[in-house]
Amino acid sequence: MPDQRPLREDFQATLDARRDLGPDYEEALVDSFTERLDATIAARVRAELDRDTAPPHKKSTPGAPMIPVALGSMAMGIPLTAIASANAGLVGLIITWLAIVVINVAAAAAVMRRG
Repeated sequence: MPDQRPLREDFQATLDARRDLGPDYEEALVDSFTERLDATIAARVRAELDRDTAPPHKKSTPGAPMIPVALGSMAMGIPLTAIASANAGLVGLIITWLAIVVINVAAAAAVMRRG
């Protein structure tokens, strides 16, 4: 909660001035206090709006950097599987997918070290 003392002090000063000066100056004193009150409220509203419209801190999804690697692995894995199976059989297929797994694990480890 913001400090209310300056506003209270202004109000008290306005009441004291009204007592000292009399009812002839009442309208001018009330107008003066109202202007200060309006300025205080406007400043608080501006501060609140600035706080609410500040861009939020972007939270990155933990696995977001891995999406291109995973998609690339799948895209390359399909033709590599066909080529390896046709040329080297089961051994070629296993070697190809082990290489894809090693690449993905290495990429994930690199992302985790950075994050």
